[in-house]
Amino acid sequence: MKIAYLLADTELSGGIRVAVAHADALIDRGHELTLITRGTPLTWRRSRAQWRYVRSFEEVDGLEFDFVVGTFWTTVAAAHAIAGPRAVHFCQGYEGSFEAYQSVKSEIDAVYRLPIPKICVSPYLVEVVRPLYDDVTDVGQVVDDEFFQEMDRLQPVRPRVLLVGPAQADFVKGIDVGYAAVRHARARGAELDLVRASQWRAADGEPVELAGEFHVAIPTVEMARLFASCDVYLGPNRRKEGFGLPAAEALAGGVPAILTRIPSYLWWDDAQDYALFVEEGDAAAMGDALVHLLGDAALRERLSRRGREVAEQFRSARLGERLERFFQSR
Repeated sequence: MKIAYLLADTELSGGIRVAVAHADALIDRGHELTLITRGTPLTWRRSRAQWRYVRSFEEVDGLEFDFVVGTFWTTVAAAHAIAGPRAVHFCQGYEGSFEAYQSVKSEIDAVYRLPIPKICVSPYLVEVVRPLYDDVTDVGQVVDDEFFQEMDRLQPVRPRVLLVGPAQADFVKGIDVGYAAVRHARARGAELDLVRASQWRAADGEPVELAGEFHVAIPTVEMARLFASCDVYLGPNRRKEGFGLPAAEALAGGVPAILTRIPSYLWWDDAQDYALFVEEGDAAAMGDALVHLLGDAALRERLSRRGREVAEQFRSARLGERLERFFQSR
């Protein structure tokens, strides 16, 4: 099959990373993938797809492709205009639920009501968007192979605790809760180094003094190494999170995780034994869990091993199979 994905830009983000990973996974299965963008050349991740740079998606001839995939609400209408019934909407999070987009929610919902099938990264998202148009399929998520690599872990003087995501998106990412959890753990006597990573620089008022390191927009390979250097991952995301890719990357790398009890995290395995779970927004509970985990080497080892097992479903090869089945069924 010949498939095109429309990317609004190529800036470093989980959403772009996953779309590029879709292309690679389908290429591995013998299909021809073209990534069409109004952005600049991709520099922070490898890609084996064909790339096409345009000023407007109107330049694209949809007859070239068997399918054209819109990857964000701003590109879905263009995919529909280009390809009509051969358009697909790839959803990684329902943008209409985000406070930042409330002024354009009616436009977002109009896009979601277009009569084209949707593919989502989680069953939770399927249920969220189904009321707007009911042709929705869960294809699951993908974690880049780099995160699955076995890497020698250094033995730091103090444990390294990783908190990933932009504080500017606290309404989804919960970075404020992560900081508060670290404060609480330290108040209980825990000695740890907080490591922050984000695609953006620190937000105004962000308490960066709590972190010993702050990494900004680092490439995928370096991000995998950063995960491997850490001892615990904090995932304080809020319920509006569509998936929470860094948490899956942490599990793939064998990093024990403390996650919020939100739908996007709970469906990964029915046993729900692959992380420690706390209620959304409860910084004290997350801090208590952090103290407990740092003090229990056997528990860290069990979560590391179990997390790797659960993350196997996010391998690129498995996603490629799921995507291929979807497109072939159409």
